[in-house]
Amino acid sequence: MKYILFLSLIISFISCNSQTENNMAKHKYTNDLIHETSPYLLQHAHNPVHWKPWNEETLALAKKENKLLIISIGYSSCHWCHVMEHESFEDEEVAKIMNEHFISIKVDREERPDIDQVYMNAVQLMTGRGGWPLNCIALPDGRPIWGGTYFQKENWKNALTQLAKLYSETPEKAISYAENLTNGVQSSNIIVKNNNPVNFKLEDLNLAVDNWEPYFDVKLGGRKGAPKFPMPNNYQFLLRYAIQSNNKSVLNYVNTSLTNMAYGGINDQIGGGFARYSTDEKWHIPHFEKMLYDNGQLVSLYAEAYQATKNELYKNTVYKTLEFVERELTNEDGSFYSSLDADSNNNEGKLEEGAFYSWTKEELKEILKNEFELFSEYYNVTNYGYWEHNTYVLIRTLDNETFAKKHKLSVSDLEKKVQHWQKVLLKRRALKNRPRLDDKSLTSWNALMLKGYIDAYKAFNNPHFLDVAIKNATFLYTKQLQENGNLNHSFKNGKSTINGYLEDYATVIDAFISLYEVTLNDVWLDTAKRLTDYSFDHFFYQENHMFYFTSDEDPVLITRKVEIDDNVIPSSNSIMANNLFKLSHYYSNTYYLKVSTQMLNNVKEKALKYASGYSNWLQLMCNFVGDYYEIAISGEKAIEKLTSIYKNYIPNKLVAGSVKKSNIPLMEGRFSTSETLIYVCVNGACKLPETIIDKALKQVKVNF
Repeated sequence: MKYILFLSLIISFISCNSQTENNMAKHKYTNDLIHETSPYLLQHAHNPVHWKPWNEETLALAKKENKLLIISIGYSSCHWCHVMEHESFEDEEVAKIMNEHFISIKVDREERPDIDQVYMNAVQLMTGRGGWPLNCIALPDGRPIWGGTYFQKENWKNALTQLAKLYSETPEKAISYAENLTNGVQSSNIIVKNNNPVNFKLEDLNLAVDNWEPYFDVKLGGRKGAPKFPMPNNYQFLLRYAIQSNNKSVLNYVNTSLTNMAYGGINDQIGGGFARYSTDEKWHIPHFEKMLYDNGQLVSLYAEAYQATKNELYKNTVYKTLEFVERELTNEDGSFYSSLDADSNNNEGKLEEGAFYSWTKEELKEILKNEFELFSEYYNVTNYGYWEHNTYVLIRTLDNETFAKKHKLSVSDLEKKVQHWQKVLLKRRALKNRPRLDDKSLTSWNALMLKGYIDAYKAFNNPHFLDVAIKNATFLYTKQLQENGNLNHSFKNGKSTINGYLEDYATVIDAFISLYEVTLNDVWLDTAKRLTDYSFDHFFYQENHMFYFTSDEDPVLITRKVEIDDNVIPSSNSIMANNLFKLSHYYSNTYYLKVSTQMLNNVKEKALKYASGYSNWLQLMCNFVGDYYEIAISGEKAIEKLTSIYKNYIPNKLVAGSVKKSNIPLMEGRFSTSETLIYVCVNGACKLPETIIDKALKQVKVNF
């Protein structure tokens, strides 16, 4: 009776909104998530489970009713999250158990990565693995006692029944579990300051790569085995290491990885854009969700690889990926959306993973007609490209030169055919049911995509890429940067929300430094410095010289995490350490350099043992091992001369410049009204300025 009264009050409250009222009328159940903006939370708003969002009111209710918490974490494009929702959270019998014995909280891991980190850590300690959906049972005060990832319906019911009985009959056991597990979560977060003398050397980098190489899949690229994730920061470091140390075998491995990722089904061969990972070792069948953060970083990677190799495949991959981003993940205000779902409705109207991206032979023959045979060989519509249920996921195995020669075609004629195929199939695919879009904009992910556009502009000098970058940076500057100096994390429906995390500051600082390097507009570099100083005020831990993931202004969780592992996104601390290194040069700030050096020293031992999990830290180590150049350009033609710099792959440099007098310390005393001068400096020592960029670049040595 109380529930019926409560539901009627909700309906009455929102009756002024006709759209919501119509939606309510379609559904048997509506819970508190109906008031949220997260697409993932809204997907669960009509479950029979009495889901609640994570907030102080929900936590207070759990304590008041002395009920265990179910903390269920996922994201909108997560396939197995949808599976568990359909099997368990839409089931009335399961919901009855959850509603009677628990306070159930749904968390969007993308909106609340702080919560996700804590409970992911707990589940990993319990089970040795993690993933999404993440389901953790906790005491009313948030301390975890049990958890896992995806559960089948009966297993989930049995576990909940036993846990409810445990807490009802022997709560002291549950409390004991929670105390031990919480201690484990808190102790795993301890980063000890390394007081050993700082000594970064080439032998360290060699050792790190030597320890890593046994895991290289030199035939197919990536890490041996399956699944395979496209880890951009891994390959950015290895590309740099290979070139600076003149290691041809590592360079071959990087090129093999990048080529097979670009050829694979993980890269949408028709519409562009990369899926999150492949389920097999040949990069063929992905989990089909497309994430903004992957595509932003992969654009940066392929742009840098093009600078180093001039491989046209890499250029084409950048352009196709950015076409996808602009077509499907870009808002008119310049912000970028978060992701596209793995699932979409098939011809029978049922949600099916990959339905939007896979093809049958019959439909391809009907669309392509007499072109089908050539197409099927190019994209392996054969046993090699077969997926399941008579469907195929397109995958390449040959470069255009080899394929064209085999079929007595010119490369240009083949490329025209490929472009025609892609255009025709993209048009046909548009008639299918589209995957759901997660239309929230996250500051950190936007910054990664912003950096991708800047890196693409550096590599290809396409002014459109710079226009898009400036528009997005303006969005971040005007919408996500708040009056008191903090960044907000999320933006949706015109509202900026959620106090930012270290990942937001680190990625925006990094992107704004890069934007300064191509525009020479001081506002971007000055803003990067202001955000850095704000980070010191609210995230920095003086005792070990690391930064917490959450601000000191955020509500306290069971622990305050320090993120150091480079994963599919580099850790916020590694990005920040790299930022501090660069800013120490721009602003002659010895404290920034001291902190950056100490941060790297803190993780050095782990980085040498497990390089793939610390590759962005190793990028920073490269800066200390070899010469690091400051290239300063001053004068009316400064921006024109930037193009010649960025044609080259020079990872061990930063660029400063001005077309007028600048207050940035690195540019002081260098402006000339009569000519444009290029200064090349190492450790504060500069050679005589040049007026011709090629002569200046001869002073730069890339190799260690």
